[in-house]
Amino acid sequence: MNIGINDVLKQIRLFFILYVILLCACLVIKVMFSKEAIYFAVNNRHCSFADQIAPYVTDLGNGWTAIILSVAIILFNYRKAFLMASSYAITSLLAQVVKYIFDAPRPTLYFKDKLNLIHLVKGVDILRFHSFPSGHTVTAFSAAVVITYLTKNKNWGILLLVVAVAVGYSRMYLSQHFFEDVTAGSVLGVVITVCWISYIDSKQFLHTSKWNNGLLRKSLVTRH
Repeated sequence: MNIGINDVLKQIRLFFILYVILLCACLVIKVMFSKEAIYFAVNNRHCSFADQIAPYVTDLGNGWTAIILSVAIILFNYRKAFLMASSYAITSLLAQVVKYIFDAPRPTLYFKDKLNLIHLVKGVDILRFHSFPSGHTVTAFSAAVVITYLTKNKNWGILLLVVAVAVGYSRMYLSQHFFEDVTAGSVLGVVITVCWISYIDSKQFLHTSKWNNGLLRKSLVTRH
């Protein structure tokens, strides 16, 4: 089976079009405003409700979320679970490599002389190093691409994009990352996942009946 990048993009067309529009808007913002201006524009707009909900939103981009999703999917379909798990593994590994190459400071270290001007959410463990790119954002966008690719109703791509964007914004709100980190993380998550799916889902073995069973489905078949 030959699946190219164009085939994957057709499957996630609505998601991808909206993402490209959003990415263009992000690039315009980056050209118009400085790193500091964008950071404080986000950081200065806070409230108690956002302080409470942001840590939960950011956890949606945690690696454990991708792992839990993969475990849940494997109950029904090995192929889909493999696509989710392998996409997470590839993108997160690459994100870590890039993090250590750039070794960029996170906001609290970058603004160490202006900490009195920064709003920090109580109870959140603030990191200081390896800011670029945002790993949580990479994972959120990668998972969004995979789920959109696999789901029959492609309109779910809209909600998945909103969730991924919310994760990215939460990383800035919590002062864990800069706008640039989140934007780059989204690009990394989308581009690498699309390329990986086009490569790995072309493998014939993934489309055999064995790989399109799951733990529960196999059990039901055995019972019958």
